[in-house]
This record gives sequence, structure tokens and C-alpha cells, in this order.
Amino acid sequence: MPRITIGSRSRIAAILGLCLAVVAVGYVVLTRHTPPDARRALADSLMTLRAGNYNAARANARAATAADPGLAIAHAVLARAYLELGDGLAAEAELTRARDAGLDANRLHQLQAHARLLQGDPQGAIDEAAKAPTRYAGYAARIRARALAVQGDTGAAQAALSTLLDANPRDAAAWTDLGRLRFGAGDIGGATPAAARAVALAPGEPAALTLQGEVIRSRYGLVAALPWFEQALARDAYYHPALIQYAATLGDVGRNADMLVAARRALAAKPGSPQAFYLQAVLAARAGNTDLARALLQRTGRAVDGLPATLLLSGAIDYADGKFEQAAATWRQLLDAQPMNVAARRLLGAALLRSGDPRAALETLNPIGLRPDADGYALDLIARGSEAVGGRDLTVQALDRAATGTGGAATSFATVDAVGTLEADAAGQADDPTYAIGVIRGLIGTGNAEAAIARARSLVAATPGAPAAQLALGDALALANRYPDAATAYARAADLRFDEPMMLRLVDALGRTGRARDASTALALYLSQNPQSVTGQRMLGQLQIAASDWAPAIETLEGIRRRLGNRDADLLTDLSRAYAGDGADDVSLRYAKAAYALSPMNAAAADAYGIALAANGDAAGARQLLVKAAKLAPGNPVIAGHLRQLPPS
Repeated sequence: MPRITIGSRSRIAAILGLCLAVVAVGYVVLTRHTPPDARRALADSLMTLRAGNYNAARANARAATAADPGLAIAHAVLARAYLELGDGLAAEAELTRARDAGLDANRLHQLQAHARLLQGDPQGAIDEAAKAPTRYAGYAARIRARALAVQGDTGAAQAALSTLLDANPRDAAAWTDLGRLRFGAGDIGGATPAAARAVALAPGEPAALTLQGEVIRSRYGLVAALPWFEQALARDAYYHPALIQYAATLGDVGRNADMLVAARRALAAKPGSPQAFYLQAVLAARAGNTDLARALLQRTGRAVDGLPATLLLSGAIDYADGKFEQAAATWRQLLDAQPMNVAARRLLGAALLRSGDPRAALETLNPIGLRPDADGYALDLIARGSEAVGGRDLTVQALDRAATGTGGAATSFATVDAVGTLEADAAGQADDPTYAIGVIRGLIGTGNAEAAIARARSLVAATPGAPAAQLALGDALALANRYPDAATAYARAADLRFDEPMMLRLVDALGRTGRARDASTALALYLSQNPQSVTGQRMLGQLQIAASDWAPAIETLEGIRRRLGNRDADLLTDLSRAYAGDGADDVSLRYAKAAYALSPMNAAAADAYGIALAANGDAAGARQLLVKAAKLAPGNPVIAGHLRQLPPS
């Protein structure tokens, strides 16, 4: 047997090493294009994208592109995740990388259109969507519809989506877009089935769940909406639109700590989010920290400037800091945008008065003073403004109305524009129901109830799902003292948008038709969804007093007092009555005395003080106050009855 020399062994080792190197190089070449980590991350991204967890899909797609920058499809998937998260600029950059890596550009037109729309280029989006091949026609049609809506052609946008859904009725994204368009246009009745259909087809889609939450919040209230936002966040805990809606709703129901958590998470999801900074500014303002509130509002970067909520908050911060002229300028913008906003008008009047412009304050406040339901604060402002300009008669009249504490029902806020002008405006905007509502308000303002009713019925027939149309019809019917019909119209409106003005009208109309139980049920339903409503809680307390439910009334009214303080004469009067009914005569007397000190010309306060004095053995003092109350409210049978119950002097 031949011997193997050292040299032979070296050559064999070299040959074996060369073979191993060739195999290794071959393996690298074969696997270089799609490393295992990139393929796995891409698969995870697609899975989380389909599951509606867009933030996870973005993270997984980023991992795939980091592992293999040349994997074109991973860049396209990452772009899709960015689009679902509303980041058009980042999406467009990834689409460029996908094309550079070799992906067919013809597969990307619909995504490119979406990216352009998110960057504020609706016409560019329409042009790009037109290039999409048939395979992606549905996606492209949705983006085109969104772009048309951005351009102001909501009719064409809805028609395009309806056509798409006729061809593909199981397109959940199209149903979501249609519901969103209808909701934005005020067609709550039309948005409801669209949102429900979207959720049924895609129960894990955060956009559909968020829309459903907003629809439910409008129709049924704050508390009912929370589970829908929570479902959206269960799919994607950092889905920014759901977080913003969730935080705002939590704040409205009084869960401020939870609101702060959600707002901070929204900032983590979208650093620099103007909406999240705004919500935190609201929380700071509620806590009385105006410096922090102002700083947070400034961090919005003017992205939410001009929005009604922002104008309201900004003015409130200035007013709290004594910057009355700035507050007035801000609230003037709000009133210009919402001339029928009674609260904004009241705030602007107060700011103008404090800034030394009583004439402008009176001009702003007089439309409130003309309403039968003018509140005591507004009347007090009117009296102070009138006194400042020497208008004695108006001053006395306003003070008398404020002192007696009596008022009429909530009514429509009539416009000051001439009906002819409103008719001309409406004729030029036949597709916009807002102008038709303006005509109805004008007719109501002139007392032409029958014409207002006829016009409102036509509007309801044209837009049955719009709560504003039903509300206008109810107001017109109430003007004609047709309260049973008005209650029906208000009920239909409340089924679409159950907010405080709607609740007040519905409860009043039901009460006027003798349906006290239905009125109580409507109020209870409203409070179950809006537990923080001071107006609703006060109405509940008054109903509890009327029903002799003294202990629940005390609990309700004391809760309001803890929130508002001890400067509300009407509230203290109600508390005095509740404690008197419960047999706590000494407590009743303290509250009645405080209410009378705040408003000595208030008939209800004088009546409550007289009752309390009588219960505590001071018949002479009771008679003096009850006589005064009867003179202040000569037509009030309840006060007259209290006076008759006193023993002869």
C-alpha cells in the first residue's frame, strides 16, 4: 500500500476546503435575494395587515426591508401600512423604493393615488387612480371618491361609491368610505346602515369600528360608543383615529384620567399629533392650569386653528387670564362660523363687556334676550351692558326677567337675515340642505309657522336621515303650538343625534303634551349616556322634587353644587325645597337664605325662603317673603297656594 505523504494530505485538505467554499458561495447566492428573516417578517406583516393591526404591520414590514433592502414587495407592503396609518409622505417614499427594487409600477397606481390624496393633492390622486389596472379598480375607485369629496363634490363621491358597491356589495372598505362621507354630510340615517354593513363584513377593521363608534355616539350617546372604540384599539392599540375619538369621549363622560392615558398613547402613535395636544390642553384647562393649556395648544402647530372647539378653548384660556380683548376676537371668529350658537354668543357678549365695549356686547346678546328661554346670566349681562350705555328701560326689563327666574321653552335660534335673501341663497345652492334650513329659520323668525312647516316637510322628504331637517320641522311645529306633532319630529331627530339641545326640545314637547313618563324616560336615557351634563342633572333633580323623591333629589342636586359651587340661586333654591321635603328644616333654611341673598328679586328663592322660615317657626317672616314672592310672580298658583297655607296673622 502506498504511503500518503504530508504533501498529499495538504492537497486533499485544500481540495476539500475549496469544495466547501464553492458550496457556501452557492448557498449565499441562492439565498441572498430573500434571507429567511426578511421572508418571515414579510409574512408577519401581511398577516397583521389583514388582521387590522397596522402599527404591527408597519413594524414587521420595516424589519423585512431592513433585512433585505432589495425585497421590492416588502417596500410595497410597508407603503400600504403607512397609507392605513395616514402617512402619505412615508408611503410615497416606500413606493419609490419598491419601483427601484424592480416591482412593476403598474401594480402601484392605486397606492400612489392614495399617497397623493393624503398629501393634499386630490386632483393628482384622481389622475393617478385613473391609471390603475382592472385588478385594482375597486381600490382606485374608493380613492377617486375620497378625492372628489375633498374637492367638495360629495354627491359625485357618494354616487361613485354606490356604483362600486352595486358591483361588489361585499367591499367593506367601500362601505366604510360611504358611511364616512354620509356621516360628514350630516346624514346620520344614511351613515348608520353603511357603518353597520362595514363592521359586519370586516369585524376586525379599525377604520370601520371607529366609524361605527362615532355613529353610535351621535345616535345613542357617549357611553354606548366607548365599546366600539375599545374594539378598534383591541385590534391595533396605537390606531391614532380611534385613540383620538376614544380620548375625547372619555373626557366627555368625566373619565379624565383615562382620557389622559389615551391622549398620551395617541402622541406615542403619532408624535406631534395636533389632536392629542389639543385634548391634553382641554384637560389642563379643566384643571385650571391655563399656562399649561396655552403651551399645549401652541404645540398643535396651528393644525387645528379655526376649528370651533379650538376657538372655544383658546378664548376660554384668554378669558381666564384676563385677556378679554383677545378672548373676544377669538370668540368672534367662532360666532361668525356658528351664528346660532347661543353659548358662543353669550361668551362673546361677556368678553366684550369686560373689555369695555358695552354697545358691541348688547348687539351680540340681544338675540338671546329676545328668546323666551333666555338664561339669567345672559339677561344679567344685557342689563349691565344697557346700564353702561344709559338704556334704563332695557336694564330694568332684563333685571326683572333675571330676578324672577322664569323662562319659556327652548326654541329655534332664528336668523336675522331677510327671508328673501335666504331664499335667493338657497336657490343657488340646491344641493346643500344647510341653505334650506336657513330659510326655515328665517320663516320661524318672522312667525310664519305654516310656511316653515311646509318647507321643513319638503326638506325632511329630501333628506330623511339628516337630524337637522327633523329638528327644523319640530321647531316649526312647536311655533304653531302643535306639540304632539313636534314631539314626534323631535323623537325622530333624537334617534339620529341625541345631544343636549335635542334632548331639551324633546323633553319639553313631551311634557307639554302630558307625556310626563315619556319625558322622564327620555331624560334618563340621555343621562345614562351623558352623566356629566349639568343641564340634564338639574332637570333630573327638579323631576325628583316634583315626584317627592327627596333623598334622590338631594343626592342629584348636591352633586351639581359640588361641581358649580354656591353662587347659583336657582340651584340653592331647589336644594332648599328638597331638604324641606325631606324634613331637614334647618338645612333647608340655610340654603334658602343663601339663595335669597344671591337673588332677592327671584320669586322662587323668596318662596323657598318663606317656606323654610315657616317650617322653622317664623310665621311673620314667612308671610313677608311669601307675599313678596306672590307679587313677583302673580300668576303662579303654587306660590299663591303656599301663601294661603299660612295661618292667619
